[in-house]
Formats: sequence, C-alpha cells, structure tokens
Amino acid sequence: MTRVLLLYGGRSGEHEISCLSARSVLAAIDRDRYEVLPVGITRSGRWTLTDGTVPTPAGARLPSVEDTGATVGLVGTRQGPLAVQLDDNGGRLGVLGRIDVAFPVLHGPFGEDGTVQGMLDTLGVPYVGADVTASSIGIDKAAMKATFAARGLPQGPYRVVDRRSYATDPAAVRDEVVAGLSAPWFTKPARQGSSLGICKVAGPDDLHDALLAAFAHDEVAVVEAAIQGARELELAVLGTSELLVSRPGEIIPAHEFYDFEAKYLDDSELVIPAALDAHLAARADELARAAFRAIGCRGLARVDLFLAADGELLVNEINTIPGFTPQSMYPRLLAAEGVDYPALVDRLLALALEG
Repeated sequence: MTRVLLLYGGRSGEHEISCLSARSVLAAIDRDRYEVLPVGITRSGRWTLTDGTVPTPAGARLPSVEDTGATVGLVGTRQGPLAVQLDDNGGRLGVLGRIDVAFPVLHGPFGEDGTVQGMLDTLGVPYVGADVTASSIGIDKAAMKATFAARGLPQGPYRVVDRRSYATDPAAVRDEVVAGLSAPWFTKPARQGSSLGICKVAGPDDLHDALLAAFAHDEVAVVEAAIQGARELELAVLGTSELLVSRPGEIIPAHEFYDFEAKYLDDSELVIPAALDAHLAARADELARAAFRAIGCRGLARVDLFLAADGELLVNEINTIPGFTPQSMYPRLLAAEGVDYPALVDRLLALALEG
C-alpha cells in the first residue's frame, strides 16, 4: 500500500485554511489504496503526529494544529525516506515507516513557496504539485507578474514596492504610483495568499496605511490598478504534460471584493460554468494553459483571470496549491468536469509518483 505523508498547517497566515484543506483530503482519500501519515505543522514550525481529525479549538471558527502530538522528523536512509518519531531533545523514539509520496496542502509561505518542496527533493520524496522553481515564482506576485510579462500574457497595470524603498522615500513611491496607475488601487503582500493583507485604496491619502497592511505580511508589496467593472473568473488546471483545464467559473463575492471572509467565512457564489461566449471561453482556456506553462508548473494550479468591461481577458495570478476546502473553487471546478474529490486526490498522487 502506498504511504502518503500529508503535510498541513504551517507557519503562514493561512494556517487555518491549510487545516480545512487537510480535512477534505483526509475525508476523500481512498484508504484501500493509500495509508496516510497525517503530520500537522504548528505555527512555530514543529512537525507533529496527529490522528487526522484536524479539530477546531473551542471558541474558534477555524481549525488549527494542536501542539500536543509527538514530534515527527523526515530522514533519508539507505532504504529511502523514513518518518521518525522524536523526543523533545531530538532523540529518536521510533520509526513511523517509509514515505512513498508527500501531499503538501500548505498554503502560503513556508509551504507553497518552494521551501518544503526543496526539502522533499533533497530527501528524494515525490510530492504533489509544483517544483521548487514554479512554487517560488507562483507565490511571489512580483516575480509571477514579471514572468507573465516576459511571456507576453496580458495583465493589468501594477507597481512593485519594497519596504526599504518606501521607508527611505515614501513621497517618491507615492508619486510613482499616482503617476503610473489610475486609482482606485489594490495593495497586496507579494508573497501571501487567501487575500490576507489586501486593501482597496481609493486614492493617495489612503495609500500609506494600505502599504503598511501589506508590509505586515511581507517585505514587498504589489500595487495594482483596479480593473473597474471586471468579472472575476477562475480555471482549474490538472496534469503535467497533458492538461485538463476546467471551464471558467465566475466568482460573485459576498463583499465588495473577494477578501478572506468572502472566501472562507461568508457565502460568496461561484457560477459554474461562467456565462461566456465560445470565443471568450476558448481564450480563457488558452490563457490558463499559457500561465501554467509560463512558470513551469506541474500537477495542479488555479489560474485567476479578469474579464474587463471592454471584453479583454487579463491574467491576474496563478495559485500552485489552491485551497481544497469544501468552499474552494479548485475542486468544485473539476467536479463540474466529472472529476470528483476522491478521483482528484487519486490523480494528483498518481501524477506525483509518475515524476
């Protein structure tokens, strides 16, 4: 039986969302084919053995990794990668068994950015999803947008602002944004997901506080011109050499824009498939494939597009470990194509083992 290391939780601001994703994977995976070793990563970074229930603490709205389980480590041996149980001083207490494949559902930094992928590569553990390079580009909105621009993919106007430059001369940064981008704007941390740290900015007077909100999550912020009247579309991509691309789904946010609460706590609507004519649907498919190939992705990704009021499709971003929660768009889009959740998990693990 194939043993799967399921990694979830983590040190990022998306810890709880990762736990929600892990719940769904644990519920869907075929236990007749796969033996699962669920390992939660605490907010401090400790790997801990869990029973796979992913509880929600009393009084909380979202689950998290409890800091009570045994410490787990992953080591390379002559017999291949092994999971081991450690005591508090790092001494080995026992072997938990070989690891055949890893399934990281770690959203955001310290999991979706290539760090965990590099560790798994070093130990020779196959894993679901993008490799180190694609992961690091995909999570970094500045690098991602530069890569898309180099490939000629259409995008909205934006500027990249780093904390040090802003601290040195905030007026110059503000003037550059005002001169280069029509308000309103969105400010975002460059390397964060789940809409954490995003602000809608009406004009120059609000830019300072919005950048500080982004810098609370990252040293680099991206300022984007709002695409007025745009429709938000998402497509799921599954595969590596041969790609299955879903029909576009359209998000109808519960809030003014698709923020954290609208994604995970309130009732935003996803229309599947989006009401598009054949030409726009084909163009969306083309852009999703191009974005996936541009960063060298593999396995899975969600590609987000804007349909501007003038009918032009723009690439917003790519997400290399999209959410797997019951509300998440990626599994729902593929379910509409006939790939239900258990089949999706199985196909992702098969792709990882194929290499």
